[in-house]
Amino acid sequence: MDLKFYLAVFWRRFPYVLILLALGTAAGLTVALTQKPIYVAEARLVVESQQIPDELAASTVRTDAAEQLQIIQQRIFTRDNLLDMANRLGVYTETDATEDRLRPDEKVEDMSARINVDLGGRSAAIIVRVSFDDPLPDRAAAVVNEIVTLILQENIEMRTTVSGQTLDFFAQETEQLEQELSQMRGQILAFQEANLEALPDSLEFRRSQQAAAAERILELDRERIQLRERRDRLVQLFEQTGEVGLLGVAARTPEEAELQDLLDELTRASALLSPDNPRIGILQAQVAALERIVAAQQAAASNGTLDTEGAPLTPFALQLADLEGQIAFIDEQKALIEQNLDELSASIAATPGNALTLATLERNFENLRTQYDRAVQNRAIAEVGDTIEALSKGQRITVIEQAIPPTSPTRPNRRLIAATGVAAGLGMGFGLIVLLELLNTAVRRPADIVDGLKITPFMTMPYIRTRGQIWRRRLLVLAALAVVFLGVPAAVWYIDENIQPLQPIFDEMLRRVGLE
Repeated sequence: MDLKFYLAVFWRRFPYVLILLALGTAAGLTVALTQKPIYVAEARLVVESQQIPDELAASTVRTDAAEQLQIIQQRIFTRDNLLDMANRLGVYTETDATEDRLRPDEKVEDMSARINVDLGGRSAAIIVRVSFDDPLPDRAAAVVNEIVTLILQENIEMRTTVSGQTLDFFAQETEQLEQELSQMRGQILAFQEANLEALPDSLEFRRSQQAAAAERILELDRERIQLRERRDRLVQLFEQTGEVGLLGVAARTPEEAELQDLLDELTRASALLSPDNPRIGILQAQVAALERIVAAQQAAASNGTLDTEGAPLTPFALQLADLEGQIAFIDEQKALIEQNLDELSASIAATPGNALTLATLERNFENLRTQYDRAVQNRAIAEVGDTIEALSKGQRITVIEQAIPPTSPTRPNRRLIAATGVAAGLGMGFGLIVLLELLNTAVRRPADIVDGLKITPFMTMPYIRTRGQIWRRRLLVLAALAVVFLGVPAAVWYIDENIQPLQPIFDEMLRRVGLE
């Protein structure tokens, strides 16, 4: 390899390298200097757990912290909210050259790209970093603080709304179950009143009444048989002898016999108890009542000793009338008892069906009561949870560090951009030299003659330039450098100011090459 020849070629092509190096450097410097400084303001928030232990009082809001933050982010970063925030904080004011050219959709897209919400620390405490980039540091901090305020407000509103809705739900459920309980209680009372004589709780009492009534009927039958036999004997005796036996002794009525028994019992009780004893008072009252009944019967008997013709009744007629009256009285009592016995039998027969219906009503009532008690308990829990959220004692988001206006821009990295321009110029220069040499087929040294013509020359003479050609070449190189260093920045400035803003184009280029 002829290094001397290639070195000579390099120095001959070196002005191209200088021109492209100057072009790349000028382009890099132009982009670096025309890029507006971007300031990034950041605020940090933390998601704190519930202040009160769950064992003592639990919140009714069970949303996971990460899920809740994502929901909040989607709610506050809506189109309307972003446009309202941009207008209120003047993100796109007259100082921005793109303000008149950005449509609402473009503003929303730009705001979404410039806002960054990072959820970190999922293994332990969740740290939320909110940042916003803007050419003005104060405005960047204002936007971040506004986003933080919206996050805090949305978090409080979301949690209080959920707890309030939970409380309203259980309050409505409790009220509805209370009304159903009242209706069911009314149905049970109405059924009990309608079937008062056929309820299961009085079944044993009615059965005892039924047995007592049956026994009383048997007693009345026996008494009636005895009275009937006495009447028959009286009639037979009168027919045989014309007399009725002991005329001076009148047959006693049941009331008189009962009165005599009460008098005997009162005599025995008076011998054992004091006059102030309640038992003595009860016996005396019963004796007085029976004495009035017996006196009335005796008066009626005295008045009834005359027959229909006004003649005095015979002892036979008196005793016969008395016996027949007792038999008629027994028949009346038996009819009443039999009627009562039929009613008792009907009520006893209806008791199983009523018991089944009443058990169904009471079971439904108990089910409603269980639901009501559970609803009341849930309402109490919901009230505690709502109070916890109202006092901000549940899970909450707090600000660790507010956003402050940054003192130095975050981007662009002007040195890196300028260095990239220099590197690009050098690369294009060396690439151009290599390309020119690969495409150049001219004869420039004896070896080219030997390779091309297969002959060996005796002597070779190089091309000798005149002084004028040398100066023209130098002036051409200087003019090209001047155009690159002066014309390119001037052209870029003119295009940016009068034709089309180049800031978005430069931003997109830097973003694609990874310099932003």
